[in-house]
Amino acid sequence: MKSSVAVLPPFLVLDQLLQSWLLEDIGRGDRTTQSLLSQHPTRGEAKWIAKAPGIIAGLPIAARVFQLLNNQVDFVNVTDEGTLCEPGQVIAEINGSLDTLLMGERVALNLVMRLSGIASLTNIYVEKIADLPAQLVDTRKTTPGLRILEKYATALGGAMNHRMGLDDAVMIKDNHIVAAGGIGEAITRIRSHVPYPLTIEVETENLAQVREALQYKADIIMLDNMPLSMMSEAVLLIRDEDDRVKIEASGNVTLETVRAVAKTGVDYISTSAPITQSKWLDLSMRMV
Repeated sequence: MKSSVAVLPPFLVLDQLLQSWLLEDIGRGDRTTQSLLSQHPTRGEAKWIAKAPGIIAGLPIAARVFQLLNNQVDFVNVTDEGTLCEPGQVIAEINGSLDTLLMGERVALNLVMRLSGIASLTNIYVEKIADLPAQLVDTRKTTPGLRILEKYATALGGAMNHRMGLDDAVMIKDNHIVAAGGIGEAITRIRSHVPYPLTIEVETENLAQVREALQYKADIIMLDNMPLSMMSEAVLLIRDEDDRVKIEASGNVTLETVRAVAKTGVDYISTSAPITQSKWLDLSMRMV
């Protein structure tokens, strides 16, 4: 796996999200669990078991879900975060009040299944280009409310995070170029407003736009939906003109095409597929 850093945001950031998801599921109370156990409180034990192979992601988040309900719950990772699991493998063991285990089960499992699916597909993409210099990066095509966790999952799978939001960097896309009347005008207007050290990236669709982006000193040039032959020519043009400029390829990247794109010599390949096309990793909780 290529070098990438998956840093889970602090719970100061995450707790509000997790609490809102618990409230959505629990509503005015867990009718089943509370009716069954309110007069007979007891402790329980459970195991999380994988039902399909994949990369496990989100276990610290799952532990936090249960602890927000009851800080006496003991959540033990049996499988390490970011490692491959096989069907039948025990992923985690949980010990605590039975009502807490039952109330937190669905939110915790949903998050880990979703994030593990993303990490798993990301890793497949990353392995396709593991012997080439290009680095896979994600995009802002994420589920509202889940971006911070979905991008954590792509990093765990071996990708690099692209900008988290609109305030992370300047990316001049096709509609910005139309609004400004050209790449040069867009860069000129924006540069005077950009605080240090934000970079300026420009989306280009042809060699004329690449030359204009170079002329106006873009920091990163995206080659968007270019045929491979044009992309290779653009890479040579940029390297010859200014080797400090980073090159990103984007647009319709698939498992079948990602290696060919990497061979053109680009620095980064951005794709939304690991997030938008991933399948949840099937996990289940079984009471002991």
